[in-house]
Amino acid sequence: MVHQFTKENIDAIAEVLNTKAKPLGDDVFRLEVINEEDNRKLALEIHLGLDANGEAMNMVSVYAQNTFLQLHNCTAFIASDMLKQVTFFGRSGERTSGLIVETGAGCSLYSNVSETILNSDFTQLPEDLMMCAIALSLTESVDLDDFSFDEDA
Repeated sequence: MVHQFTKENIDAIAEVLNTKAKPLGDDVFRLEVINEEDNRKLALEIHLGLDANGEAMNMVSVYAQNTFLQLHNCTAFIASDMLKQVTFFGRSGERTSGLIVETGAGCSLYSNVSETILNSDFTQLPEDLMMCAIALSLTESVDLDDFSFDEDA
């Protein structure tokens, strides 16, 4: 399911990740994901409309043990109850980057992936590229030409 980043639906992301969103000011939300069984935890921060030299951008940060990841210019996300994960992604030209946060406090990053890879027959790709193509295949269902973070659009 595709969601826009608004204060009202940040809770949908939290629900998929089995946690609660904590506001840190007006436009930043922190979600803590804990997997006690595997002794893993991570914190996810979503920055809405961050001012970057006069331009608003959305940014997603993940803090985990010995790991820090950021996805700048996040253009959309898909929260999947079925997959028990949220896929945040951004596109620049013919390149896609995706940050995937799982209910089990797992996280994956695929960065600067060519559209050629995403549009190819993943069964014909080398194993390492196959995982990337499958993981980011969700982005094909999103029409970014009509996607907007503005509530009135």
